[in-house]
Amino acid sequence: MLTNELQTAGYIAAAVLFILSLGGLSNQESAKRAVWFGIVGMAIAVAATIFGPGVKIGALLVAMLAIGVVIGVVVARRVEMTGMPQLVAALHSFVGLAAVFIGINSDINPPILEGNAEKVIHEIEVFLGVFIGAITFTGSIVAYGKLAGKIDGKALILPGRHFLNIALAGVSIVLLFLYMQHAGSWTLYLMTLLALVLGAHLVYAIGGADMPVVVSMLNSYSGWAAAATGFLLGNDLLIVTGALVGSSGAILSYIMCRAMNRKFLSVILGGFGNTTGAAMEVEGEQVAIDADGVAALLDDADSVVIVPGYGMAVAQAQQSVSELTRRLRDKGKTVRFGIHPVAGRLPGHMNVLLAEAKVPYDIVLEMDEINDDLPETDVVIVIGSNDIVNPAAQDDPNSPIAGMPVLEVWKSKQVIVSKRGQGTGYSGIENPLFFKENTRMFYGDAKQSLDQLLPKLS
Repeated sequence: MLTNELQTAGYIAAAVLFILSLGGLSNQESAKRAVWFGIVGMAIAVAATIFGPGVKIGALLVAMLAIGVVIGVVVARRVEMTGMPQLVAALHSFVGLAAVFIGINSDINPPILEGNAEKVIHEIEVFLGVFIGAITFTGSIVAYGKLAGKIDGKALILPGRHFLNIALAGVSIVLLFLYMQHAGSWTLYLMTLLALVLGAHLVYAIGGADMPVVVSMLNSYSGWAAAATGFLLGNDLLIVTGALVGSSGAILSYIMCRAMNRKFLSVILGGFGNTTGAAMEVEGEQVAIDADGVAALLDDADSVVIVPGYGMAVAQAQQSVSELTRRLRDKGKTVRFGIHPVAGRLPGHMNVLLAEAKVPYDIVLEMDEINDDLPETDVVIVIGSNDIVNPAAQDDPNSPIAGMPVLEVWKSKQVIVSKRGQGTGYSGIENPLFFKENTRMFYGDAKQSLDQLLPKLS
């Protein structure tokens, strides 16, 4: 068993590694090392807790650890990158549920406290931990359902939805005061039910176009729930880790909102991602092109920009995209990638896929770095993207994505859109890009389409 001093040393080491991990994730070259910092830090944290003072290592603890390890390994091996967003949402729900259970357990078996001030602080910690945890739990479950396609991705707009949210939050505050006046544990349980409803309603009211923000927002919620749990348990590392996750998730949510021209409060209050008025009529028709036509356009091009989206992840086409990039560069052509901050359904989704396919980091550029060069680009290849290349964001004030910064691919000389069919995609928003004169639709599964194209470029 470890002494208090050794446990504290372990916690400090883990906290430093977590900070290094977060810092390293900001850069593609250092991200892999940063992940290992996080893995080692978590291993140290778990070991320092299990072997720390006051912990009895019994059969139940060993069994739970073994079950958790097995489930974690199986899930990690089976999940595809397309399933990563919903997996992240599901993991957030576990953190929220854990916070609820720990808070209720602390109410049932309160610690021995000295003085009225400590009791007041403890009661606030219990109440806030359960409140945030319950919102995180049901919000994450709904987010999982939307991302997995088990729940309609459109925003559910109930009459008086903002009044409902305010009422649920207001009653919860009243219950907090009653709880602190020792009205009984029923106040905590009733608040838990209200928070569960509030969490589900908040995410139900957010449309598919805003789901990347929802994922990072729930990440923040889970961090604050963990921090509140740390105060309850008197665990300094859990407080630090929760604060790191909570603050980084909040900052990421803010960055995502800026990238989508959204106000953070407006997103978390819901109601975005749906039509706000009569959308502009789209004129023209979608013109199809086959692999031979695409190959001819690419042969004549000197500069090519590839814009990946969630459709690339669904088709698992990143390796084919990497091979396409290699062949075009071998022909002396300039090839770069344009990545929108909210491409895919998870922050950084496309960057991870391209890194997995060994695409060089130096040709993967952010939207702000590539947009000014698009008018001078010969061919832009859009693979499974819709909203992030939608000119309606600039041209249609009634569009759900009006004002959202987008990759202005239509300004290039020629656009090739790899798309399964003529549908509107996950968010259900029509895209005028597909009807423009310089756009050609390369229909079919992205991987199969690219695999047909590659032999024609050799």
